[in-house]
Amino acid sequence: MPNSVLFFAAGLGTRMAPLTDTRPKPLICVAGKPLLDHALELADDVARKVVNVHYKAEMIRTHIGQRDIAISDETTALLETGGGLRHALPLLGDGPVFTMNTDAVWRGPNPLDTLRQAWNPDRMDGLMLLIDPMRALGHRGKGDFEIARDGKLIWGPGIIYTGAQIVRPDGLRRVQESAFSMHVLWNQMLANQRLFGVHYEGEWCDVGRPDCIPIAEAMLGKKP
Repeated sequence: MPNSVLFFAAGLGTRMAPLTDTRPKPLICVAGKPLLDHALELADDVARKVVNVHYKAEMIRTHIGQRDIAISDETTALLETGGGLRHALPLLGDGPVFTMNTDAVWRGPNPLDTLRQAWNPDRMDGLMLLIDPMRALGHRGKGDFEIARDGKLIWGPGIIYTGAQIVRPDGLRRVQESAFSMHVLWNQMLANQRLFGVHYEGEWCDVGRPDCIPIAEAMLGKKP
């Protein structure tokens, strides 16, 4: 079972401009709290927490302060998601890891718990947390995957990837590029039929643009 998590916080946040002119996207506030803190609170029981940084990295370092959270420094070069995960591996340790984007908020079950409960290392090299478009707020895409009855995934305009997953990172070591997308690792897993998905039964809001902030705050403000 994973005992480490990487929070992706190194992006430039161009879709969130002009708010990101003065701060990195993970420090944009939603319902009075930075997006990064919304994400970190979901991992209270994960032993190792790592945040990668690039754009306005010092602001994120200052915000984290003395908390028991490691920093994976990408200030010299933006490595994208796959390269960022590989760069962070010395801090994350061996075995499968959680990864989570920091530009979303959740309402409902803890997404990492949902992944834990569905993780089967005998069958899986990757497990993605997916959501039905009807419960995905602020998201403009058509969906990312189609899911079979046994949970195996193929690319297709069906359900939406939420940005939370468990992955075995071993395949990253075979990639020659320094900067590359997680798609490279996912395609390896798809070819071996070892990439799976599980449905998230709560609500999720993609907070990638300024207009998504009031949508996210309304979702979080709903009564249970």
